[in-house]
Amino acid sequence: MPAAAREETLERKKMNMKIEKRIVDYKVVQDQPPEQKAQTGQETGREKPAAEVIHMHEKIERPPMLKGYTYKLKTPGSEHAMYVTINDIILNEGTEHQLQRPYEIFINSKNMDHFQWIVALTRIMSAVFRKGGDVTFLVEELRSVFDPRGGYFKKGGRYAPSLVAELGDVIETHLKEIGLLEDRDLDAHQQAQIDDARMKYDSATDDDSDDDFPASASLCMKCHTKALVQLDGCMTCLSCGDSKCG
Repeated sequence: MPAAAREETLERKKMNMKIEKRIVDYKVVQDQPPEQKAQTGQETGREKPAAEVIHMHEKIERPPMLKGYTYKLKTPGSEHAMYVTINDIILNEGTEHQLQRPYEIFINSKNMDHFQWIVALTRIMSAVFRKGGDVTFLVEELRSVFDPRGGYFKKGGRYAPSLVAELGDVIETHLKEIGLLEDRDLDAHQQAQIDDARMKYDSATDDDSDDDFPASASLCMKCHTKALVQLDGCMTCLSCGDSKCG
């Protein structure tokens, strides 16, 4: 007898089982709801399937309302300020996998000189946000853009190479706000070293400037702040603590 015929004969014998006891009740077996299936799985010792985590991707539809942050950007090259608004979308809301990710960016200003490239830039950045993945690279890409006419110093002595680079600073601030970037603040030891260097410089000079850093300070290439001074024969930054002598 062929193997297929033998298997069919065995299946028929299993189906034709003799019932020796009297039938007193019956019920129709139905599909269980997902919650009951999960509970049954726990009772039988089987592991509960992992929750589906939704990550950012371009097919996610925009909800009717988004949470947004608006940042004011004032540059010495224009009498009108720019307002940068970044809207975020909440993924997996109400669960342990809740994520807040940037979804779109808008820039508004009374100054219409840069209207075309600002519209183009915001559309491209919004598309990158909606694409998902690692969007932190935008910060360094924008910061590497230099104005051929030269940059400018912002309040506090920090150097901005261009308006586009300042937009990179705004995006970095926002990504730190929502937790996509770590805020690398100085620890207590580093801050103590900077304070000590500032005290030494103040005691060795007669600089009575009201600015955050001395007027004679040079530009630090690490933090782009005009806070680099000569201290004990070594160029030391009073903002980030960077020193040519280590």
